[in-house]
Amino acid sequence: MTRSRLILLDLPLDPVTLEQALDRLEAWLSAERRGPHTVVTLNPEFIIQARAEDARSGEVGAFTQAMQRADLVTADGVGIVWAARRLLGEAVPRAPGFDLAAGLMQRRGAALRVFFLGSRPGVAEAAAASARTQYGIQVAGVHHGYFGPEDDARVAGLIAQSGADLLLTGMGAGRQEAFNEAWRARLGVPVLLGCGGVLDVLAGTAALAPAWTRRLGVEWVWRVAGDRRRWGRAPRLARFVGLVLRQAGRAGPSDKQT
Repeated sequence: MTRSRLILLDLPLDPVTLEQALDRLEAWLSAERRGPHTVVTLNPEFIIQARAEDARSGEVGAFTQAMQRADLVTADGVGIVWAARRLLGEAVPRAPGFDLAAGLMQRRGAALRVFFLGSRPGVAEAAAASARTQYGIQVAGVHHGYFGPEDDARVAGLIAQSGADLLLTGMGAGRQEAFNEAWRARLGVPVLLGCGGVLDVLAGTAALAPAWTRRLGVEWVWRVAGDRRRWGRAPRLARFVGLVLRQAGRAGPSDKQT
């Protein structure tokens, strides 16, 4: 039985297992009226980045709004699991982005039409070719993620015309969620998943974290330690820990919700 949605640090969080999340995505694909549904895989960096953007603008920004309006928000990393236990007293399973994307493609196979959007030119094409070989899916279309807001309408039009069942949007935290939310009605794609580096993993331009790190939920440690370009992300993780500890300190014994 699926548990009710939680609110963690002002953002929604669905305490679903990977299998429950995949079941929900399949239900959306199989529905008679297949309306668009956005999926966010929440991690600590999302929370810190969104809060920083809101603070700079003095209002709720597009990233925060996209997460608040998402139809499914899963715990991507162990940091979210820890925060939910610390602040809400809730045990939340993980349903990471790669596992959602790969799991849905494996379940649906040739019945699934996928549009691959994001990363550098050539990566989406390689990811699509790999996914077609591994899972037997149909490729609805591909497009790189190196375009600005002025081209959003053009790209949205390509996706809308593709007949895709699943959109994998890998354009970086915030940009991908805001794009999916802003254009969901025009796209008409049943499932829109902000997937970060999933396209790079599928294309072979980035390695999937070792199985042991994924089982423990600490694959981010492996990525940050092994890639100097990611070292700048460590301060965000530290700020997230500080945020959670401050919120926990403010909450009374009977009030762990923020």
